[in-house]
Amino acid sequence: MKILAVQSRMGIGDTVIFLPFIKALSKKFNSPISILVKENSKAHQYLHQTDYIDKILILERDNKNNNKHDGFFGIFNLVNDLKKHKFDKIFIFNSSLRFYLIAKMSGIPKIFQYPLFTKTGQHIIEVPKKFLKTNLDLDINEDPEVQINNDSISKAIQKFQIDKNKMNILLGIGGSGPTKRIPAKTFLSVIDKISKIKNCKFFLATGKANEEQDILNIILQSRFKNFCTRLDNLSINEILPVIKNCDVSICNDSSFSHLSSALGIKTITLMADTPLIYGNYSTKMFPIIPKGEKTVSHKTLGKDKIDPQTIFEKFKEITD
Repeated sequence: MKILAVQSRMGIGDTVIFLPFIKALSKKFNSPISILVKENSKAHQYLHQTDYIDKILILERDNKNNNKHDGFFGIFNLVNDLKKHKFDKIFIFNSSLRFYLIAKMSGIPKIFQYPLFTKTGQHIIEVPKKFLKTNLDLDINEDPEVQINNDSISKAIQKFQIDKNKMNILLGIGGSGPTKRIPAKTFLSVIDKISKIKNCKFFLATGKANEEQDILNIILQSRFKNFCTRLDNLSINEILPVIKNCDVSICNDSSFSHLSSALGIKTITLMADTPLIYGNYSTKMFPIIPKGEKTVSHKTLGKDKIDPQTIFEKFKEITD
């Protein structure tokens, strides 16, 4: 049976959050599920070894550029692309009439979709839970799962000289926006506190944006530089087995917090300026919010109020 799931939200985080629903469909129909996702989901880099995923199709549409699937003619381009695969069922995780028409025109016999015209205010987890409960009587409470093979994990140990007698820690110091990036001094304080009680190696994961590189360079120029390995020149695909070899992760709200927890690593999520749901949807996530706040959301602007001592206490709690 050929089944397609449409997840048209942007980015790695939203794609990872939807993985339990994709996995549940795979179990229900005893078949891997193909997914239609946007290019910036980067799904090819971290889902290519996950056994409940079949084909990864790219939705070339962002409503800004004249992409293949944008606009009126983009409808027919996507129809033609989907027809090639002869899907038996499609699950559309949004309320778009456009996708419903595309599914009908593609000749897919069974179409399951969120109720039409109800996009505003949809909860990223509760709505898909209700969707699959209503249509398939599925109760879904699993964490997201990203799989990688043992060979790549072993090769990472050799390549990066990962000593399993040490505490290996991923520091996700990057972030998709400036308000999500915790200052270097906070990470340095955490490194200092942890290094006093553990024999550690820190792996620094970040992107290439100037502010991210500034944070990286401050840490690498500190007295802790010999305990740190930079990962910013690697692809996500290359970083995954390194993360899998870590004992714990401490990450800004970034792709690395989502990927780390989905790999089964206990992940302390530093939530400065994003709804808390993005840092606590998995049992592997342990959120830290700005000092003095009861919760966190857009416009909290709390990156300077993330307390190193609170991070350290949470680290001790989940590693003891």
